[in-house]
Amino acid sequence: MINEPTPRVRAFWITGPAQGEIQPTNPDLDAPDSEATVEVATLYTGISRGTESLVFNGRIPRSEHERMRAPFQAGDFPWPVRHGYSNVGRVVQGPAELEGRIVFSLFPHQTRFRLPASAAVPVPDGVPAERAILAANMETAINGLWDASAAIGERIAIVGCGVVGALMAWLCQRLPGTRVTAVDMEPSRRRVLEQLGVHFDPDLQSDDHDLVFHASGNPKGLEHALALAGTEGRIIEMSWYGDQPVSVPLGGAFHSRRLTLRASQVGRVSPERRPAWTHRGRLELALSLLANPELDVLIDGESDFEALPETMAALCRADSSALCHRVRYPENH
Repeated sequence: MINEPTPRVRAFWITGPAQGEIQPTNPDLDAPDSEATVEVATLYTGISRGTESLVFNGRIPRSEHERMRAPFQAGDFPWPVRHGYSNVGRVVQGPAELEGRIVFSLFPHQTRFRLPASAAVPVPDGVPAERAILAANMETAINGLWDASAAIGERIAIVGCGVVGALMAWLCQRLPGTRVTAVDMEPSRRRVLEQLGVHFDPDLQSDDHDLVFHASGNPKGLEHALALAGTEGRIIEMSWYGDQPVSVPLGGAFHSRRLTLRASQVGRVSPERRPAWTHRGRLELALSLLANPELDVLIDGESDFEALPETMAALCRADSSALCHRVRYPENH
């Protein structure tokens, strides 16, 4: 057992619309008496602008308050709430096989915490802790490809290349014989996608795609995704709009081309995969896929935990073009 005194534990709480504070908190977590627990000292957490931005800005619809709870969330929407789902830390106390291991968990931004050992997934030796913060995004991308039944030789477009969109493009590019094109209106995405080996075309107009992923979070992007689909094409909607109304253009060629518009959401394993895959198995797969160093291009900023209130406010502005921001916890290094 690693014997270390437990320091004062602090967590980032959203306290109001676009406002957050670092507050003292209790590291304990209720767990079944029959289940072992681990204590984890956080090394890094990750912020990607999708859901966390909606939470920070108080844009979770009341009807979704329960369904959109993060696994280890504290408090209730809209606030005060401790929210987050991308934590990489070192086990400082727990079962012998986990002590000293670097683990990933779906835990919020907090310096130290306890949780069931089954919820702490060891990071593979070939994956640095700094990159492992992408695991939740990779898991979402994997589930998107599973929901789409992406196949060899397909013509695929990805509209919206934040972290999840870029990861889906990277995964699709590895399917033999596919033609993959990434689309985004943000000019800086070109460099990112090209470093990932994916063709980038912000002006893509060809309407012959077998499969189109939409991940821009903008209704105009969904309209463009529909226009890119060919006959019998599938459009997979990865964006979640929170409380924003969205108009879907189902006129034009939607019916004559027999298009399919399908939602994908990481909260459940894709139905076709459930007989063989659990949530933990999917997360282990996501972590294993992060061994490739070219994925570091998706992490475009880093700051310390103490600066998180200011950092989150800057990242969650409407004009932010950030991808994944890494939060460092110096006291645990």
